[in-house]
Amino acid sequence: MKIGFIGLGNMGGPMAANLVKAGHAVTGFDLSAPMPEGVTGVTSAAQAAAGAEVIITMLPNGTILRAVAEEVIPAMAPGAVLCDCSPGEGQRARAVAEQAAAAGLGALDAPVSGGVGGAAAGTLTFMVGGDDAAFATVKPLFDIMGQKAVHCGAAGAGQAAKICNNMILGATMIATCEAFALADKLGLDRARMFDVVSTSSGYSWSMNAYCPAPGVGPQSPADNGYKPGFAADLMLKDLRLSQQAAEAADADTPMGALAAALYAQFVEQEDGRGMDFSAMLPRFEKRGRG
Repeated sequence: MKIGFIGLGNMGGPMAANLVKAGHAVTGFDLSAPMPEGVTGVTSAAQAAAGAEVIITMLPNGTILRAVAEEVIPAMAPGAVLCDCSPGEGQRARAVAEQAAAAGLGALDAPVSGGVGGAAAGTLTFMVGGDDAAFATVKPLFDIMGQKAVHCGAAGAGQAAKICNNMILGATMIATCEAFALADKLGLDRARMFDVVSTSSGYSWSMNAYCPAPGVGPQSPADNGYKPGFAADLMLKDLRLSQQAAEAADADTPMGALAAALYAQFVEQEDGRGMDFSAMLPRFEKRGRG
């Protein structure tokens, strides 16, 4: 398949590389990131889109997506699919889908879970919104770049799933970090706490797969000085998106709101900017009740 890939940073670069390894022809465009081996670099997003059957975007936010969509949709071949994997929100995803449909194109919003490690290993989970035909076209590519692709519904449903998932993740990571900090003050060994919680009712992805305590459980950013696998800044962005969506939908999300407020304090007033989102643990270690 001929693929255009726009946005080849920490996530997009490994995703594109995996498509090349699987035998696809990938043309790439990025303002600053280097081209992965085997990807043919071009000088504009429109050039990357020209003649491609599928265009994949992995961009920083929905505002940039709208600008890129304005450039690439006129350059896309009839019947091609624009598959956006960027973090964003449902309203922009629906607007881009309408714009693509008006031009005779398919469109998917397909945000991912799994971080940089999942992008490199090809084990991402894709949460996909859009029509059945577009999903069927891109599904073989999802199978290369990830371990699972769930068709969540119409345009915007993928972004809705991502927002809900990351609201849970932010809240559970905070709870996990709080629990380790409490265990320390109660004199409970961290490894023994992990052994108990990871096999009992406190089980969660934050504990079992991404443990915030260094030297405990599987390898995680905590074992690398909390250098980001998933940055606290990005978690804050997703939590704020969840609260914007909750306000628009009149949904009561007090835990999501508190998680957003705590990450805002951590990133904007403390030392969390540029750290992994699990670096909440050293934050709580240093704090007392007051």
